[in-house]
Amino acid sequence: MPHLNPLEKSHSRRKFLGTSALGVMGFGATNISRAVDKSSTGRPKKSVIYVFLSGGLGQQDSFDMKPTAPDNIRGEFLPISTATPGLQICEHLPMLAQRSERWSLVRSLSHTYNEHSQGHMVMLSGQSKLPTGFDPSRPKPTDHPSMAAIIGALLPDSGSLPPAIVLPERLIHRTGRVVPGQFAGVMGAHREPHFLAASRFNALTYGAWPEFGFHHQRGGELDKSLKFQTPILAPPKGIDATRSDRRLQLLEQIGGVRPLLDQLHETDALERYQSRAITMLSDPKMRELFNVTDAPAEDLDRYGRNTFGWSLMLANRLTREGVGYVQVNLGNNETWDTHGNMYPNLKNYLLPPFDASLSALLDDLHNEGRLDDTLVIVAGEFGRTPKISLLPSAYALPGRDHWGAVQTMLIAGGGVSGGQVLGSTDKHGGYPTSDKQTPDNFAATIYKTLGFSRNAHWYDLSNRPIPLFNGEPIPLG
Repeated sequence: MPHLNPLEKSHSRRKFLGTSALGVMGFGATNISRAVDKSSTGRPKKSVIYVFLSGGLGQQDSFDMKPTAPDNIRGEFLPISTATPGLQICEHLPMLAQRSERWSLVRSLSHTYNEHSQGHMVMLSGQSKLPTGFDPSRPKPTDHPSMAAIIGALLPDSGSLPPAIVLPERLIHRTGRVVPGQFAGVMGAHREPHFLAASRFNALTYGAWPEFGFHHQRGGELDKSLKFQTPILAPPKGIDATRSDRRLQLLEQIGGVRPLLDQLHETDALERYQSRAITMLSDPKMRELFNVTDAPAEDLDRYGRNTFGWSLMLANRLTREGVGYVQVNLGNNETWDTHGNMYPNLKNYLLPPFDASLSALLDDLHNEGRLDDTLVIVAGEFGRTPKISLLPSAYALPGRDHWGAVQTMLIAGGGVSGGQVLGSTDKHGGYPTSDKQTPDNFAATIYKTLGFSRNAHWYDLSNRPIPLFNGEPIPLG
């Protein structure tokens, strides 16, 4: 963990807990009032749900289909019409097709990286350039901070809940590689995002388990040992999750949680999580809020009784309660990394739960009158290659490889009108041909939605001010 600078050393660990999380690194109340536009309640006027498809969804097989391209480009799926005249998407997204008046597409989001960790870094931090000394095999304290970390530092608290939450799990590859880009980096360990660890890391099953659990090579699989359980606010990286989970036992030991937490004085960062966990568990409404697996049957039918459905249902509940930013990682182990067996896996295990859960989220936001105040963005770390390929040593059927040059992003709500398409790609869906957008513009769109001023800054561990905006918001009205 990076050494604390003199400013931070002057705060005792107890004083650290007693100080506003916004004041420790120079974010006093005056600075925040200028940085973000708030309602009279102190909450941001709008919220953001970032649905992150780790692994990378192919644009040609979802939202930018090329039906007139050669066989080895267009693929097996057929396009279907949406409720918007002239707009077509994949046949395996029928529910979203019916709701196209609620969402729009950006078909020209582009960066230069074709490796997973690099793509995660730029798409989770919203910065197109990799940090100095970047290591794709592990997070480093010199990394860019994630948007979740920055927003968590800049937004005011929303009562019992953190202002920014990542769920249902940290992004960890099946090999045990912790994916960089998710953490606080140069902001310091005490600024790590709040990870709501509802789903424990597993190295076997991918996708929306248990209903749609699968393996990229073997097809459908069900691991009955997996559980979706909340709330468990995970400690920062470097704190052993198994050890802290065993001590905390948040659900089973509410009455005795304070003395258990008091035993864990290992870092200031962990104390931050302790304090938040105690605050959350002191509110009797929190248990009901997080208990999505026991939601009414009609809601579970709409969202799906699986990790995709539970996660997006929880994201809706959290933003309803005032959380400003929720990042939803749809898929462990880089689930959307469809190098092979792509078409049966997308058709049978990935697109159906994605279609249902995202449609249910948009329905609820619309029906509750909150869609205009909640921006929903769907993207991955990159798109996939125009040309279909086969790796016969690993897969029986073909797929597509990594492709940072372009991906399609879905945007809904937050004041954005539905039924729009911004940007275009060439005839093979390989490169932007108009309105090219970058991760910096993507991040600027999120920051603008949350009401941050264009001259807002975040601060690194040395208390240096870093401009929040590095790009222009994507021009969708």
